[in-house]
Amino acid sequence: MMPFAPLLLVLLVPLLGCGETSRATSAERTVAVRDSAPPAPPRWTPKPITARPDPRAQGDTVSRSSGIRPFALTAADSARWPVPGPAQLPGAMLPDHRIIAYYGNTRSTRMGILGQIPRDSMLARLEATAVSWAKADTTRKVMPALHLIVTVAQAKPGPGGKYRLRTGDSVISQVASWAEERGWIMFLDVQTGHSTVEAELQPLLPFLARPYVHLALDPEFAMTQGGVPGKRVGTLDAKHVNYASGFLAHLVDSLELPPKVLIVHRFKQRMLTNYDQIKLDPRVQILIQMDGFGTARHKQDAYRLYIVPEPVQYAGFKIFYKNDRTPRARSQGYEPSCPEAVFWSVGCGDDGLMTPEQVLSGLYPVPLYVQYQ
Repeated sequence: MMPFAPLLLVLLVPLLGCGETSRATSAERTVAVRDSAPPAPPRWTPKPITARPDPRAQGDTVSRSSGIRPFALTAADSARWPVPGPAQLPGAMLPDHRIIAYYGNTRSTRMGILGQIPRDSMLARLEATAVSWAKADTTRKVMPALHLIVTVAQAKPGPGGKYRLRTGDSVISQVASWAEERGWIMFLDVQTGHSTVEAELQPLLPFLARPYVHLALDPEFAMTQGGVPGKRVGTLDAKHVNYASGFLAHLVDSLELPPKVLIVHRFKQRMLTNYDQIKLDPRVQILIQMDGFGTARHKQDAYRLYIVPEPVQYAGFKIFYKNDRTPRARSQGYEPSCPEAVFWSVGCGDDGLMTPEQVLSGLYPVPLYVQYQ
């Protein structure tokens, strides 16, 4: 096991607060100072969503899946997937569950649905989305997740020269409470900028110590080779993933937690180097998420290009409420069923996004984590 400093469940005194940014650059900033360590949470009980098979759904599934190419399973695909790995430990989330997550930052309307609509509407919509996935695949339980960007890459260096801002503890605690009280899970998403994975994980210890809080790394904004976040695509190496995995594994052992899930975003090959050197550990389940946007066929091709040939352990997929939208000409008879402003921000629910049925029929390996932004 790689060495780690003793687990001190206190926060380092930080200098930065919460920053909001678009997917590429920072346009608005809200400072929230990292305060004292949050109180220990009460015992958390997972409450996944399940559904019984609906014999009436077949006709609808066929029509909704039209235009999506079903995956053609090749001998090479069969040899790669599923990935042989360590035996599953009690309490492991994967592969028995499918995680359905809403992504963003609650202090920004520009980073994803987590902050685009009022809390109650967002939580209700996430639950409804999770139910739709449970109905589409009744063989797996569905676990809703709140995926919060806690370290936000910036277009300017800032006081510390790290090109990142840290979300305040009060914001993280608030979102954590939403997940906790519903029996859901939470992901802390880290965009390191010019900082490091090592430096950004230590302040998150009090939250990662909770059984329902997991971790995500975003190589797009990890400027390990220099440059400005948003001006070029960043990269992480297997050694960075292995460090994060070892960090989480040590936490699982020390606090007797259920296994953690570690997500790594990817939409270009260079975003993750030396994938075959990533070490699997039963205490940490590693999932590579296809993070690109575009039409359904474009996303299928990218998944086959960047996920299928380079297996790590589990696979995930991302759906953008805005950027994935298929252009619909009014001459073709399409009219949004909600106001234009709503349609272009979070959609109406009938706007050409990939449905659960289309994802399940059009991708292999079938994603066990699906994120909505």
